[in-house]
Amino acid sequence: MGDDVVLDVRGLTRRFKGADGVGNVSLSVRAGERVALLGHNGAGKSTLMKVILGLLPIDSGTALIAGHEVGSTAARAAVAYLPEAVSFHPALTGREQLRLFAKLARVERSEADALLERVGLEHAAERRIGTYSKGMRQRLGMAQVFLGKPALALLDEPTSGLDPIARHDLYALIDALAAQGTGVMIASHALTEIEARTDRIAILRGGQLVADAPLQELFARANMPIRFRLSAQADATALFDRFGGQRINGARVEFNVTPDQKMARLADVTAMGAQVADVEIIPPSLEDLYRYYSKPAEAS
Repeated sequence: MGDDVVLDVRGLTRRFKGADGVGNVSLSVRAGERVALLGHNGAGKSTLMKVILGLLPIDSGTALIAGHEVGSTAARAAVAYLPEAVSFHPALTGREQLRLFAKLARVERSEADALLERVGLEHAAERRIGTYSKGMRQRLGMAQVFLGKPALALLDEPTSGLDPIARHDLYALIDALAAQGTGVMIASHALTEIEARTDRIAILRGGQLVADAPLQELFARANMPIRFRLSAQADATALFDRFGGQRINGARVEFNVTPDQKMARLADVTAMGAQVADVEIIPPSLEDLYRYYSKPAEAS
């Protein structure tokens, strides 16, 4: 294991009687890396996270956090966790709650106070948590994750239920967490956010890891089609005769090409000159990629 690998999972299997788990999963996260963990409900995301947190035993395989076996005291000290439904004592103030976490983590209370400012809660530090909005509770949860500069952070649907501004602010905190050297694994269904906010995508299907690579590499492997959308200057008949595909409202043509055909087709479109009023080139989205890797094996 390299010195910068903060999570090293190899051949991990955890099964349940009458329920799915994970089987033979190998996955790593490096210091400062942001990895998105994707998968349908029941794909094994929660099981994998619980095993990494030491909450479930391993049937076979290994999992190390900063070189320590999951579940050990050293591994627990090196990992932080933000659940989807973060919950704190409603009668405590934000400052009291975070100072309590700091004490449990053997961190100076001054670090807790500084983190309240870092996550934008200094104005509400003396208010009871019961008066906080969902976004404010998530910010407090992120402050708790920052405590002690953990080697690894597991974030389970961190932006669920947040408005767009709160989502943007939370991802800025996640970026800051990675920038300080913490490896971050984010389980999320918010694909449009994940696409621009992570360094690598890992996809679980039926407890199996079916994809694990940077986004562009996954697109290249899938060889998914690119969509051309041409608008005609007048009638689209000539464009349809040249490129085929689908005519829309008599003035537009849409057709797909493989990635290796894109530049040649673009040259063909340019050669049509003034007959083309506009051209859009639409690459596959992360949602398309996720659907590709998540479909049953026999459908691949």
